[in-house]
Amino acid sequence: MSKDSCKGQEQEIEQHRIAKEPFYVPVREEIILFRTAFESKIPVMLKGPTGCGKTRFLQHMAYLLKRPLITVACHEDLTASDLVGRYLLKGDDTVWMDGPLKDTTVVIHPLTDDRRILPIEKKGQIIEAQDEFMLVISYNPGYQSVLKDLKQSTKQRFMAIEFDYPPKDLEIHIVQHEAGVSEGIAQKLVKLGEKVRNLRQHGLEEGVSTRLLIYSGELMKKGIDAKTACDVAITRPITDDPEMQRSITEIVSAIF
Repeated sequence: MSKDSCKGQEQEIEQHRIAKEPFYVPVREEIILFRTAFESKIPVMLKGPTGCGKTRFLQHMAYLLKRPLITVACHEDLTASDLVGRYLLKGDDTVWMDGPLKDTTVVIHPLTDDRRILPIEKKGQIIEAQDEFMLVISYNPGYQSVLKDLKQSTKQRFMAIEFDYPPKDLEIHIVQHEAGVSEGIAQKLVKLGEKVRNLRQHGLEEGVSTRLLIYSGELMKKGIDAKTACDVAITRPITDDPEMQRSITEIVSAIF
């Protein structure tokens, strides 16, 4: 490999480094668990509902460990070639295009055990993971259907760290800091979040995330009235059911 190629790869990796420490407040022992897994070369699964802080936590750990963070958005149409790479036509030539990892879950299995390798069958190559390489998946157990759920053979290759919505006092602090609103507004938003999450027992598919509470606060800070901010950032995104929307609107009116 030429010096220019090496330099180009180094520059590309540098683009994935996080320069500024992301704001993250630990809830339990997730930081020490993740750091220990990194040092022990154990792959990690982050489990929890949408918007509860899994992504921010991973960004925070990438910063603390001084490692680049390369993310892949997985979906039902993702193929192994999307992850590993594929041959593409370029003019009159056929060129190989690396995937971000250089059936999608099975192809990563060799990376998750003591082999720490990635076979590229189409090129007849085997790539060995560097010592500081770490594989992490973010997983929402309540979101996948039975047909799309992770296979047991995949789940049991990872150490799992469970996430949930933060405790009340901590969530107030997070919303206040991230949205830049007063403590009083943050308290009301978190109270709203608790009330809406209780509707999961009455047919709501998923509770409101901390992320959406922050979005509502940001809108309020910009001058949008509270009811409108909560309607567009909480009520409308989490449900299309008119009755459920009406229930949430009544909760908003009672709080604000």
